[in-house]
Amino acid sequence: MKNNKSLFKLQCPAPKFDFDIITLSHGSGGLLTNQLLESGVFDLLKNEKLDKHHDGAMLEFNGSVAFSTDSFVISPIVFPGGDIGELAVNGTVNDVAMCGAIPQYLSLSFILEEGLPISRFWDILVSIKYAADKARVIIVTGDTKVVDKGKGDKIFINTSGLGAVHPKAAIDIDNICAGDKIIASNSIATHGIAILSVREGLEFESDIESDTCNLNHLTTALLDAFGNGIHLFRDPTRGGVAATLNEISKERNLGILLQNENIPVEGQVKAACEILGLDPLYAANEGVFMAFVAADIADKVVEILHQFEESSKAAIIGEVTEEHNGKVLITNQMGGTRVVHIPVGEQLPRIC
Repeated sequence: MKNNKSLFKLQCPAPKFDFDIITLSHGSGGLLTNQLLESGVFDLLKNEKLDKHHDGAMLEFNGSVAFSTDSFVISPIVFPGGDIGELAVNGTVNDVAMCGAIPQYLSLSFILEEGLPISRFWDILVSIKYAADKARVIIVTGDTKVVDKGKGDKIFINTSGLGAVHPKAAIDIDNICAGDKIIASNSIATHGIAILSVREGLEFESDIESDTCNLNHLTTALLDAFGNGIHLFRDPTRGGVAATLNEISKERNLGILLQNENIPVEGQVKAACEILGLDPLYAANEGVFMAFVAADIADKVVEILHQFEESSKAAIIGEVTEEHNGKVLITNQMGGTRVVHIPVGEQLPRIC
């Protein structure tokens, strides 16, 4: 996958701009704005709808539509395994997919800080194009603003996504019931530890890279195969698995029991968490989802997920129970249990 991304970037050489950095004039709506958009955004991301250069877009749908919006303010804007552009596309695509929908269209808005190197902006645009192509979505409208130096942090991105709900989907928290199995689509905590590894004062040697990726092909495959046997999808981003499962447990007033030995965590990630005194359950993810599924299909769900590189470590990590309603418990190696509390505050701010 990394080789594919590198090759794609080589196929997208930067155009020759007449400027080296973003200036306030790039947000004025005049000549420099036009040059930035025409030579950069519109040319790279071109499609039939974006080419109209309208303030909005007319879109076609059949049936119910899922809609999501998100803003990305991650620091640093480039991190091991990705950057803010790729993260913005994947994050919104995944939010739409968690609704049981097939993402189709994105909006894309930038807030650029004066002084941002145009070469960095181009790299982020190419990452956006790569991620959108991989997820099979198109960017149909957007906006660009520039703020004074010191009033932003290089670049912020807002994306909104739309997609038609899968015809077999019945994704609803009310569908969760006692006996449902909980599946993690891949190893957890990788994104949070990748960001932590490059933060000032917290650096340590590792090969850990963010797990950011689009998940819509995985959720579509599961809905194709199992339909309403899939009761809920959730992506455990900020607050990690612990926050996500606590929210679900409390809202549904059911208990959740996790099996510690079944939770997939990469060796380097586990070691880094031990060094830093962190629990992987609380670290952010950007390429993982949790699926609540009927018990009789759980093993088959894992089998399908194992066919994809992005979910090769998928595992059943727990189940829903009528005991300890509203709480998440986890077994330990001695056979006992402890409560997994909802996180208080941010372990690591500006994670997405």
